[in-house]
Amino acid sequence: MPQTIALHNGLIIDGSGADPLPGATVLVEDTRIVRAGRRLRIPRDARVLDVGGRTIMPSLTDAHVHLGITDLGPETLAAQPLAVWAMKVKQIIEDTLDSGFTTVRDAGGIDGGFAQAVAEGYIRGPRILPSGAMISQTGGHGDWRLRYQDYLHDSIPGLTALPAICDSPEQVRKAAREQLRRGATQIKVMAAGGAMSPTDALATTQLTVEEMAAAVYEARAVGKIVMAHTYSPASIANALAAGVLSIEHGNFLDEPTAARMVILGAYLVPTITTYELIDTFGESYGVPAFNLEKIRLAKQGCFDSLRVALEAGVKIGSGSDLLGPMQPFKTMELSLKARLMGPIGAIVSATRTNAQLFGLADCTGTLEAGKWADAIVVEGSPLENIDLLGDKDNVRLVMKEGAILKDRLEAI
Repeated sequence: MPQTIALHNGLIIDGSGADPLPGATVLVEDTRIVRAGRRLRIPRDARVLDVGGRTIMPSLTDAHVHLGITDLGPETLAAQPLAVWAMKVKQIIEDTLDSGFTTVRDAGGIDGGFAQAVAEGYIRGPRILPSGAMISQTGGHGDWRLRYQDYLHDSIPGLTALPAICDSPEQVRKAAREQLRRGATQIKVMAAGGAMSPTDALATTQLTVEEMAAAVYEARAVGKIVMAHTYSPASIANALAAGVLSIEHGNFLDEPTAARMVILGAYLVPTITTYELIDTFGESYGVPAFNLEKIRLAKQGCFDSLRVALEAGVKIGSGSDLLGPMQPFKTMELSLKARLMGPIGAIVSATRTNAQLFGLADCTGTLEAGKWADAIVVEGSPLENIDLLGDKDNVRLVMKEGAILKDRLEAI
């Protein structure tokens, strides 16, 4: 028999951008939402959870995580037992769920085996959309070798997915096919230099249009998309020319490039939080001065590029891109984006817009009949104080496809 649950007597923020609805109920049957609204008829056999006026909203999503980067520095994976590393990943996954996230898109580092472990119930966590190995070039962002090194270490299928270094369209094609074979739900390519890589500059363009187009072709052939690490307008333009629809970071986006994104229907996924936190704490974590210099340069463009995107009408998703000990602060991204987008705009970016980007708009992202019952109950109203979402203790309940995976409603 399907289980019926009523999240009752709450302030509904439905994720669509509509005004909040007080004194409302979300009715769930098995894995799906049946209805959401006021004065609903609740079946006699339903399990009724009175949320006491707290906020009921769609669970959060994050379009750019690195669950496998458990420590800072390129050699940390090799410097510890893989069993210890895997347990750290498990803890990050579970903490992410407890913070209110039920879908995350991993932008490289873990193999799809972790997504399977969550799906089969071995780990409490959000559904994971894995990219597998990031596709980079020799000397590019993702080539973690220092200048004097020729070899670092290889991926371990089923566990780690370290960057694939490719220097031709055919090498990119093979790498993309390999990630898709291993369960990638999208492909990640590097179109620009990176703040945390050891030998390149942010302003560089990386991978040619033809190389990225090979990845786009292979992804589209199986109904998937490509996400591209970018910074400069030139790197964004190259990615767009190759057919990429998910533009990551984009810290130096300009007006003409933003207009092109609108025409093509591309999304921007800003990741402001990572620059804020690494700038503040990176030195204490041992981040080299060369990388901190690049971080601070990238940070300068964060809000300007977001403003340009908003004014142009670009679709804006939400990602955090946090590394190592900074992983628990994923919801800080909403507080930062709210400075320009307002609380409701920031919430929509991390719910409905991300769901559209993931190709899951028919399944999640809003509290609507027929969608997965992905919901959270929050202490207070995030519309009045978006920072409430930054404390996982304020997330009293987490529901994923109708299953209650965190319940602290009575611990008040």
